[in-house]
Amino acid sequence: MVLKKKKEIQVDAFFLDGQQLEKLQTFTKSEEQNLASLLLHCAQLSNGIQQIQCIKQIMPLVKKMDQNSACDPMVKACLDILGEIYFSLGMKNPLKKVLASSLNGLSEQFMTEAVQSFVCCLREELKTTDIYLYRKVLDNLASCMEDFSLGMMTWSVLSLVLTCSVFLQFLQKSLLDIQEENRKNSGNCIVQTQLMHDLLVAIKVSMMLVQKLQENIQGNLWKNPDSLIWQSMCSLLKSSTNFLMDETLLQTVQTTSGLAFILFTKAMYGPPEELPSLVSDLLLGSMKHTGIPAWFVSNCGILCTEELSDSVLLFLCHGALAMLEWKKGSMGENGEKLLLDIASVLLSLSSELKESSMATSLSRILAIWTNSALDALVSCSPNLKISLNGNSDIIGKLLGYVYTHWEHPLDAVRHQTKLIFKNLLQIHRTTITGSDEKSDLFFAGLTKSLLSLEWHVKGKYASLGCLVECLGTENILQLDRTIPVQILDVMNDQSLAPYASDLLETMFVNHKVHFTSSFQERTWIDQWHDTWVSPLLLILCEGNHDQTTYVIDYYLPKLLKCSPDSLSYMIKILQASADANLDYNYCFFTIGSRSTRGALGALMACLRTARAHGHLELSNIMSSGLVSSECVKQGLVHQHNQVCIDALGLLCETHRSTEIVSMEEMQLIQFSITYNLNSQSPSVRQQMCSLLRKLFCRIQESSQVLYKLEQNKTKQELLEDSTKWDPVGILQQYKVFMSSVCDRLFEALFPGSSHATRFSTLTILGSIAEIFSVQKGQTQVFQLTQEINSTRVQTLIQCFASTFEEVKVLAFELLIKLRDVAFNLQDSENLELLFQAAMDLSTSTKPYDCVTASYLLNFLVHHEELQRICLGKWVEHNFQIDEDQSTSTVEKNTLAVIKLLLANVEEEIFQAKKSLLQAAASFPMYGRVHCITGALQQLPLNNLTLITEWKQMVARLILMSYKLSGVVSPVVQSSSPEGLIPMESDSETADRLQMILHEIQPKDTNDYFIQAKILKEYCKVEPEKLVDHKPTENICTEIRGKERQTCDVTAQMVLVCCWRSMKEISLLLGTLCKLLPSQAASESSDGLITVEQVNNIGDYFKHHLLQSRHRGAFELAYAGFVQLTETLSRCNSESLRRMPEQWLCHVLGEIKSCDPSSKLCTTRRSAGIPFYIQALLASEPKKGKADLLKMTMKELISLAAPLNESSSIIPQVHALNILRALFRDTRLGENIMPYVADGVQAAILGFMSPVWAVRNSSTLLFSALITRIFGVKRGKDENSKKNRMTGREFFSRFPSLYPFLLKELEIVANALDSETEELKLHPSLFLLLLILGKLYPSPMDGTYSALSMAPFVPFIIRCGHSPVYRSRDMSGRALVPFVMVNEVPQTVLSLLKGLPDCTSPCIRQNAIHGTLLQVFHLLQSYLESKQHINSDFQEGLSDIVTCVGTKLWLAKRPNPCLVTRAAYIDVLVMLSTRLGKFQRPGTQLFGFWEEMNTIISGSELMTGILYSSAVPGLTQYLQSITKLVISVLSVTAGLGIQSSSSPFAEKIAKPSLSVVSLLHCEFHEVRLLVLEAVLLWLKQINSKQITEKERGVLCLLADLEDTLLTIALKEKNLQCFCKVLEILYNMDLRSVLPKTECSIKMDPNELLSWSLNVVDISNSILLMYVLCFQISEEVLKKWVQLIVCSCGDEQQTEMLLSAAEVLKSITSFFLINEKLILGLSDTLAMWKCVVLLLQNEDLVVRDAAAEVIQMAQSQRKNSKGTEFAFRIVNAPMALDLAFGILCELLQLWGEIRAGIPILLEWLLGDNELKRDVETSEEDDYLFDKGEVNFWAEKLTNVKQLSKHLLQLISMTHLTSADQVELHQLSRTVLEQAQLVAHLLKMLPPTPEFSKTVEFTRLAIQNERISICLKILHLLKSDDISKQLNLIFSIHPGAGHL
Repeated sequence: MVLKKKKEIQVDAFFLDGQQLEKLQTFTKSEEQNLASLLLHCAQLSNGIQQIQCIKQIMPLVKKMDQNSACDPMVKACLDILGEIYFSLGMKNPLKKVLASSLNGLSEQFMTEAVQSFVCCLREELKTTDIYLYRKVLDNLASCMEDFSLGMMTWSVLSLVLTCSVFLQFLQKSLLDIQEENRKNSGNCIVQTQLMHDLLVAIKVSMMLVQKLQENIQGNLWKNPDSLIWQSMCSLLKSSTNFLMDETLLQTVQTTSGLAFILFTKAMYGPPEELPSLVSDLLLGSMKHTGIPAWFVSNCGILCTEELSDSVLLFLCHGALAMLEWKKGSMGENGEKLLLDIASVLLSLSSELKESSMATSLSRILAIWTNSALDALVSCSPNLKISLNGNSDIIGKLLGYVYTHWEHPLDAVRHQTKLIFKNLLQIHRTTITGSDEKSDLFFAGLTKSLLSLEWHVKGKYASLGCLVECLGTENILQLDRTIPVQILDVMNDQSLAPYASDLLETMFVNHKVHFTSSFQERTWIDQWHDTWVSPLLLILCEGNHDQTTYVIDYYLPKLLKCSPDSLSYMIKILQASADANLDYNYCFFTIGSRSTRGALGALMACLRTARAHGHLELSNIMSSGLVSSECVKQGLVHQHNQVCIDALGLLCETHRSTEIVSMEEMQLIQFSITYNLNSQSPSVRQQMCSLLRKLFCRIQESSQVLYKLEQNKTKQELLEDSTKWDPVGILQQYKVFMSSVCDRLFEALFPGSSHATRFSTLTILGSIAEIFSVQKGQTQVFQLTQEINSTRVQTLIQCFASTFEEVKVLAFELLIKLRDVAFNLQDSENLELLFQAAMDLSTSTKPYDCVTASYLLNFLVHHEELQRICLGKWVEHNFQIDEDQSTSTVEKNTLAVIKLLLANVEEEIFQAKKSLLQAAASFPMYGRVHCITGALQQLPLNNLTLITEWKQMVARLILMSYKLSGVVSPVVQSSSPEGLIPMESDSETADRLQMILHEIQPKDTNDYFIQAKILKEYCKVEPEKLVDHKPTENICTEIRGKERQTCDVTAQMVLVCCWRSMKEISLLLGTLCKLLPSQAASESSDGLITVEQVNNIGDYFKHHLLQSRHRGAFELAYAGFVQLTETLSRCNSESLRRMPEQWLCHVLGEIKSCDPSSKLCTTRRSAGIPFYIQALLASEPKKGKADLLKMTMKELISLAAPLNESSSIIPQVHALNILRALFRDTRLGENIMPYVADGVQAAILGFMSPVWAVRNSSTLLFSALITRIFGVKRGKDENSKKNRMTGREFFSRFPSLYPFLLKELEIVANALDSETEELKLHPSLFLLLLILGKLYPSPMDGTYSALSMAPFVPFIIRCGHSPVYRSRDMSGRALVPFVMVNEVPQTVLSLLKGLPDCTSPCIRQNAIHGTLLQVFHLLQSYLESKQHINSDFQEGLSDIVTCVGTKLWLAKRPNPCLVTRAAYIDVLVMLSTRLGKFQRPGTQLFGFWEEMNTIISGSELMTGILYSSAVPGLTQYLQSITKLVISVLSVTAGLGIQSSSSPFAEKIAKPSLSVVSLLHCEFHEVRLLVLEAVLLWLKQINSKQITEKERGVLCLLADLEDTLLTIALKEKNLQCFCKVLEILYNMDLRSVLPKTECSIKMDPNELLSWSLNVVDISNSILLMYVLCFQISEEVLKKWVQLIVCSCGDEQQTEMLLSAAEVLKSITSFFLINEKLILGLSDTLAMWKCVVLLLQNEDLVVRDAAAEVIQMAQSQRKNSKGTEFAFRIVNAPMALDLAFGILCELLQLWGEIRAGIPILLEWLLGDNELKRDVETSEEDDYLFDKGEVNFWAEKLTNVKQLSKHLLQLISMTHLTSADQVELHQLSRTVLEQAQLVAHLLKMLPPTPEFSKTVEFTRLAIQNERISICLKILHLLKSDDISKQLNLIFSIHPGAGHL
């Protein structure tokens, strides 16, 4: 909606020399304007835009001149100067285009003179000899050949004068000179890049010239071998050939050279019809010298004699396709042959070219080939049509390319693949012109194959879209009408949503076109709506969050664009359903919840989208009553976050940025802000802030329109238009609205406000400050500065104390925007206190305090008087900066502050050298350094004025960094920094520390590093354990700080001090490196940092990255090192630019050398070495050849997979670790992909190493490679189809892995196939199966592929014989991708037949188990496939069932192995479940059930379990047989077999095991499975999800109540016990309770007591049904107390949710009942539970508690009638409603006087102050941030409760007895007030920073006390009605709701 400001166009002005100006002045006439005076005026302008306007005046002036003026010397001189100006301007300068456009309009008589002027200029240009000026000449030559009539005339004249050879010779010279210069500058990337682009332009200009000259020169002159033109052409041809073959040139240069080669050959070769044969021979390598012209051999002989590289072949193909004429069949049969040959060559290259740029080029050239083929088919021979038919071999291979590359990681490749596929369809259509496309077998087969693909295949969508465009949507839908629904279901995945929406758009647009063309009237619209709109509405109402979000973002706008009229259809259905939901009468869709939008949410989404795209006016639909404001208001506080956002978007978004904001919209916005600032979801906060920003932009832009209207209209006009709108009135409304919004936002920054509230508030305030900033020439309707006072400035400054840095950032940015006002409102004393606080925080031992200090200092440096006010007291030596008017305040203050910080840190480093312990405890130095870095980062480093001072400062900072590093680096470089804890619990452990302490060679003078401290328990000395060690007196060493306070020093503090110091040093040095100028030379004096200093910094980073052991230290050193390498890569200095390459070579050499003295870290995944190499490679220019990466990868691959087994292990470990880091680095992008195959081989081979370090590193590398190949795994499902690819695609992208994996798999299989039972484990089996399991088959693969998947199948089957259980399971999963769906039955039958009989002599259980797992996984994929509707499927399944029956002994007792019995039964369970869903079971299936019953009756469950639980596989077997019993029971019950009279049915109707008997099994695993099945059946029945035919399941639940009650009392297993209680909870307890006395000998009262004793909240719902019995008061009290205890903050989420569910269930019975059943005290206790749950930190708990209020609202709505009531509300709104309902209930119960004191106690809160005082001396932990507030806000609760209390007391009259109670309460409040005041006085200055937690807590309590005192004052007043004004002054929102 908000329009982006247009960028100002920068135009470089031209300047004339003195001679040219003098010439113009001689022709200038003062009395009138002529051409000379106009040019003179133009030349004197310094602005390019103004010069353009001046140039445009030339033509009107020339047209006024008469024809005789053409001979005027003045005109001649002006045209000469215009020519000189034209040739002096750069190619991209807009002035050049404007001048050319003007000169094109010259009349004929002036054109002649202009041509002569241009000829002279061009002659001079061609005399240029400077290589670096060639580009300018070439650009001018090109500009003259473009659509520029004057330029073309110049060419014509000059061609006659100079002859064409002059141009050609100049171009040839420029090509050779640039090539030679490029060779001389080898290694200088910047110069070489420029020369490459010059060379590219030269080649393009030579091509343009040849094309132009061909048109104007006679053929005999052109092809005369003795002419200069011919010789020049030969030279150009030779140069283009050399460039084509030169692999060192940029790819674009080679590509263009390929085009030039074909163009030049085409111009010179004859006869033309033989040219295609020549090109074919070149491409196929079948060139014969006989018959080839000598000139071709002499100039292009290298192409004829040498074997051409893949890239050269590719560029030649491109040249042939682009430069030859394919239309009209002008090249005859040779041309057709060439076309087919090019396709063959390109397809062969597709398996060879894997580098990203070459793969992209190949796909683009293939797309060009398809276009050329379409051109050729227009008039071609029948043979070509046959060759290009869809069923031909070449089209099949091209389709194979499409299927392989349609999910390529490069967007460009995927896009070109789509174009190829689209063109292939058109090619086939062209070849079958005249035939029926609908019946065409090619299209039919293609459609069927595409539809059979899984929807997770991204390539399916684009291909189907092309097919739809070709065949039409209706033809596709005839095959499957559910396709739209299937596609919409896929849209819950963001990666697929764009593809799915594009396909849907193609389909519904095509469908609509089909209907409109087929039907005259709009009778088709209902059918169209049913197909495309109805599924959309269902998903919007019922879909999950992700699905609805993506459907709204991607699909809905496209649908509305296609059919805007459908909006009314959507609104009609959704509004009716939403109204029904709100009226509780009926509904079409669900009402909505926290997880689904419901009809109201869908309506908001549709309206928002429609309004944002201009399909509706909000005012129209609201005024017409189609959508009410109450409906929008309900949407704004809906429980579903996205519904709130959509409702807000409906108000804020519109397609017109100047649309007036109505009063109703403003009121709704204020309502929304009240309840939505505190959203825990970051995305919701960002969306809300973004939408409000759009609204403010709309207010600002519409206000400007209103101001202009007001200014332009007369009073009379304003009077006449007042009926429409009043600009003045609207502007006033805007001002009031913005002011009230700001008031609400600043109120939200109260003490204790949550992070979410502060983030939202500060973001919105920042938007207001930015949008309504004062701009020159504009009147602003609102200014934030007018709303600022000192209190609000203080509030913003206090936000710096937030524990969240993003809040600090927002507060800082806002204060900077308001700094002038903010500083004016702060006195000197306050500023001094803030500066003091910043300096104190900068040396705090809490790591996050220095961040606060940095923001405070960065804010204060903007104050002009900072040095006078603050710095004077801190600095002993006066280093005031000399007053310089040009130096900014910020720069002067920043320099002074850095000097102060540096002086402090230098002193602290000096002290730290004496004692690192004292430094860590009292003054950790990293805080100061962090503040210095922060101050530098906000300075304009390239625009400083105090150069001398900054140079000195930089030198001191670098020196300080080295000194600090010298103090702390020994700790982080020790062999075990995290374990460096010199305080241990016994002397033996302390002895082991001596080695570490000795190793790091510290500079500490105390005994910290000399002798290990010994840790004592309970702070007591145990002398018997101390032999030679000096004891310590406490857990931590004590150090006296600066203020003589005892500080406890822990090892953690020392370590944190050291590694954070290293971190800050790295970031500081990285920041300083940015000061290096790009033009730096060896002796640079211009920059603030010298080359020598940069060299030293580089050595520093190298030292610490390669030797640090602490991860935090080297990771952050890496961050600084990256800044250094990026700076070096941009330098012009050769020595600086080569530094990264030198460092890289050096470290690789050190890794290879295996030097024993090397300090490189071989543990910790090589520590910082991978980071070091990553930084060096990432600095390499992105557009270059990536030579460093290629060199590094070659070295690392050779080290990672050494050919010589005797090679050293350490280099191999380093190489594997570095490779892992590089493959994980996203910055390397596709450049790393060519090395993936080698990396996989290295990882798999490394996994077989006998050395653990190599195996470990190989495993990590393999994991990184799996992610790089298959993508980041988004879900937890290990077997998800998302992160997979087809075998064709995988092996096409990594062809070298095909033979490698096949060979390794064969080795593994052979190792496992030993006939002996010897245990053989192959280490690489797991990796092989893992990677093969990531592949899947595709119907598009075909059979002609050389990379067939079939050879892998037998080896994978043999891997199933592995003795490792996990490997057998993986082999089962890995087999699935390699077997096509239609081959599954045959493969399963083969596997089953391979199983042994019970009489077989040799039975190997591992092999049986592996085979059964493979059968299981194959069947599972087969039964889940889309083929189950086929007759072949039914037949195949029948064969499988028959074959399974022949091996049933494996499921029975003759099989002694329980594991294989369980595996076989799992197969039977799957078949049973599937067969049970068939409608008509036949006799064969009855036989199957009979066999199942036989297995069950013979199982241990029936005859008794003789094994102990320790027998391997027993649990698995019992679970499997139980699943089989459950499956058979549910199938027989569901089929209704009991009523059948057949003997089979009679036998099956009496299952050998019942549910009851299973529940009495001694194994809890069996009971748990049965209970889960019972619960599932029960929930299906209760939710009416069970069909009528399946109601036979009810018989399985008959008479279970007694058994369940008995189990509930006796069950010992916790899981089973919980499940029993859950089943009882879901049963109709009115039928359960009467059975309690006879089954468990308990009456309902005793059952309730028992349920309370087991403390299971979910079972307490029994109370509702037990109330009809006599319940003792004691039991009720216990039940209430149990619920109250269950709502505490310390409870787990499950307990809190159960409590919320109980409260929801009893809402109507207890909470809002007109009678106080539980009494006032207990009822209010229950209400307090609701309030507590509504303020819980867990969103799920809050939403569950909000449902209690929704239930209450529903009941109140039903009792009150038509009044609007909120239904589905979020927690903030629910909390407000809860207090309102409670106050209303107190009136209803007549308990106002008794209830008010209780509510006042709620308001006051628990008395925690004394406890806080008592516990304030507890230990303070290093990283403890205090009470981090994520959501709950105590003062929000207080304000909302006080608002409703104020309304309640206005209608209350208290008696004297009540006054006594209130007097006691008042005394308590006053005591607390005195205590709070005392505690606040005890706090230090600026407590919001130094004692943030204590200050916040006291501020909250102070606010509570203040509100309580005011309410008590009102209650004591005699005439309350007189106090109404006071009421509303206390709480302005008291009248709301």
